[in-house]
Amino acid sequence: MVFATATQRPAVIVVATDDFRLYHVAVTALRERGVTFTTIEPGDDLPPRASVVIAGVDDTVTLDDVDTEDDTDAFDIECVTADPDDIRPAIESALSTLRDGDARRIIGVDPGTRPGVAVMDGQCVISAFQVPLAEVVETINQECDGAVDPLVRIGDGARLQGAQIINELDDVAVELVDETGTTPYLGSGARGMGDVLAAINIAQLSGEPIESKEIEPTPGELQRIKNESRTQSNGSRTISQRLARRVAAGEITIQEALEIHRTSDGPVD
Repeated sequence: MVFATATQRPAVIVVATDDFRLYHVAVTALRERGVTFTTIEPGDDLPPRASVVIAGVDDTVTLDDVDTEDDTDAFDIECVTADPDDIRPAIESALSTLRDGDARRIIGVDPGTRPGVAVMDGQCVISAFQVPLAEVVETINQECDGAVDPLVRIGDGARLQGAQIINELDDVAVELVDETGTTPYLGSGARGMGDVLAAINIAQLSGEPIESKEIEPTPGELQRIKNESRTQSNGSRTISQRLARRVAAGEITIQEALEIHRTSDGPVD
């Protein structure tokens, strides 16, 4: 990052690049986010309200010739180097500067078979996901990458899935949150958004720090796993109690359990 002193607190992102592909993906991403921005040629003077400059690795950007409007309220201009093959980190860095560069990244997770995930910088939701359980830890790790002291808050509602996520997370602070009342009422047109909205609410609630969680599945939970295995096999096979316990522990997925059950020539129970 390169910094230059200027005047008047600005609120504009500037795209300054000779790389046509970078220009296209950066402008498209900023428009999709509804962000105020402007574009200049590398080497041109920055506009008065410039705050962040997005440029390519080969672009030369001069930050010391800023066309300022007055001499009050000095600030720093940040230059973010962007990769056209992965524009999102540069966009998030630029937006973080506009909001508050010191805001902590907090990731809320509403666990389940397809957990909702909400990523917040301070009070602003910057991204949201709903992914299969097998992909949620990778998603969380990607959102933590590059963040300073990120925090993951996981709801306590889905015991088995929540424990699996907690036990698979490494090198990140985790809190277990009482998720009572975090699932919102969904009005017309909001169907399917409940888990993500719950994750946003979970991200905003303090919880108890936790490093690992051991869960002994109940007979009812094991039966639900066995029932789901029969559903996923189109009614042709039900995994054993032993395999259901491995699924409950997060050692294998239901599909992997079905494959083990099939190849071992075990009884269809």
